Amino acid sequence: MTRTPAGDALTALVLPAFELNGELLAAAHDITAGTGLTPALWQVLGATLDEPRTVSEVARRVGLGLARQSVQRSADVLVERGWAAYVPNPQHRRAKLLTPTEQGRATLLELREAQHAWADAVGAAVGEDVLRRLRSATEEVVAASRAYRQAQSPANRSVSSPDSGSTGPRSPRASR
Repeated sequence: MTRTPAGDALTALVLPAFELNGELLAAAHDITAGTGLTPALWQVLGATLDEPRTVSEVARRVGLGLARQSVQRSADVLVERGWAAYVPNPQHRRAKLLTPTEQGRATLLELREAQHAWADAVGAAVGEDVLRRLRSATEEVVAASRAYRQAQSPANRSVSSPDSGSTGPRSPRASR
């Protein structure tokens, strides 16, 4: 397969993107230090600040590919430690809503101040224009990747018969 300059440029972006992700997670660890929250717990709790949400809604809102089960475990920890509570959901009897407690709101406000101090310092060092362009470019890459993956998903591909010339994996039954 022939490589394209755009494909090479995207490939060259992958390692710096992983490095950026790692740096953002390290900064989140620094920001949450001393609060008892982890970055993952912070994400889940923060997703409920503006309104109570179900665990499924939090998983979709966080948008980081977190499985609902992972969010459920984090939500349960938040409730156990008093940062959040489950409240009845008028839309669904079984899917309770997760909402921050007063302790959770106070912790989020404390974290907001620390996060703003970090963001102001790093943002000033990098520059607003660069960061706005980076956000826009990141959103474009994410959208293009999602569109590609959706087009490649098994639900969007036609099923090939074993005699169709397909070189993909076959089930054990088809190869007999």
